[in-house]
Amino acid sequence: MIYFIGIKGTGMAALACILHDLGEEVSGSDLAKHFFTEEPLIARNIRIDEFNKDNIKDGMTVIIGNAFKEDFEEVVAARQNPTITCYRYHEYLGLLMSHYKSISVAGSHGKTTTTGMLAAMMDNAFPTGFLIGDGTGVIHPDSQYLCVESCEYRRHFLAYKPDYAIITNVEIDHVDYFKTEDDYRHAYEEFSNNVKKALMIFGDDEEARKCELHCQHYWYGENENNDLRAINITESTKHMEFDVYFLGEFMYHFDLPFVGRHLLWNSLAVIGIGILEGLSCEQIEKGLKTFRGVKRRFVVEEVGNNIFIDDYAHHPTEVSITIDAARKRYPDKKLISIFKPHRVSRVFHFADQFANALKKSDEVYLCDFTSIDDKEDGIDIDIHYLQEKIPGSKILTEDEEGAKILAKEEPAVYLFMSSKDIYDLANIVKRYQNS
Repeated sequence: MIYFIGIKGTGMAALACILHDLGEEVSGSDLAKHFFTEEPLIARNIRIDEFNKDNIKDGMTVIIGNAFKEDFEEVVAARQNPTITCYRYHEYLGLLMSHYKSISVAGSHGKTTTTGMLAAMMDNAFPTGFLIGDGTGVIHPDSQYLCVESCEYRRHFLAYKPDYAIITNVEIDHVDYFKTEDDYRHAYEEFSNNVKKALMIFGDDEEARKCELHCQHYWYGENENNDLRAINITESTKHMEFDVYFLGEFMYHFDLPFVGRHLLWNSLAVIGIGILEGLSCEQIEKGLKTFRGVKRRFVVEEVGNNIFIDDYAHHPTEVSITIDAARKRYPDKKLISIFKPHRVSRVFHFADQFANALKKSDEVYLCDFTSIDDKEDGIDIDIHYLQEKIPGSKILTEDEEGAKILAKEEPAVYLFMSSKDIYDLANIVKRYQNS
């Protein structure tokens, strides 16, 4: 029995699905509250209990979610039982990756979507497993490749030794752990040293360009100093086209059904991996066109005269890019941003950047911190700290009253942004507008 402490976590749920599909007996624990990540677990009839130290039984293999400290009661029970083998999530995943030709996707932003694109391209050409940070985990009995989203937090991604890797950018995040840009960048340098074959790294990112890299690597982006370039770019509200050059040689004219410059960059990284693995450009384009998005990343739903967009954006750069993409896709509609932050240190450190990004909306609503890991010692702020930097912004409660306020803004594009469970509020708004 493999038992997951915190099985509804995005990575944990994905890993649980993979191990179940490999024939393992899997169960786990979490809060009773519904999370979108539990749906594939329920579909596989994977048992989910509420947290209780009595769930821990002799002989289990226990995988501990990285959100849980060593004093958590189930962790204590597992660690103290000599018949149990314990792993942290990233430790077990590192071992699993060693059995496949593995591709890691790391970076401050875009890694979930890039992993999804990579999985679509690779699985179209070879039997491929993939673990995506939206709770999606898939494996085939004959999978040769394993594509894995790889998180830098607390340097967890150093447990991975991939054949190939992508670094989408190196803009500082997780400021509760990384105290300087140098320390953040050094983590990626350490990660690059684990790459066995080749690394694709975003060359238009100034912080990435500062990295000292000793593995085989290729820079990708739009600028002339990149090894893999996209040029002659045209974008519309429904698709993008661009020419790709690799090491100065024209490769192919790509036409992809994506909107937003960030999706071009993500696509380019994936194209680079495809080229390195010998896929034809036709195969690469065909595979990328099968990509239908990932959960909670610019998920669009049209309801009457309104557009609802759900996105995981929780860093100011992500918020800015997401708002730009919504403007690009719906240029003539009123844009309402509803933002719920995660971790007071992130808001405190990036408050001005968050404010400048959110100001690009027509209206801004802010929800307060509610997660168990939002508060941190030494930082005593609430959502008013950010509101004061955005003239005209309003604080919104995540309940019936908040939903009524939002419903009156119609017709509009409602852009819900958070790494937390803000999507529940969107569902209440839809109910009011349909009643």
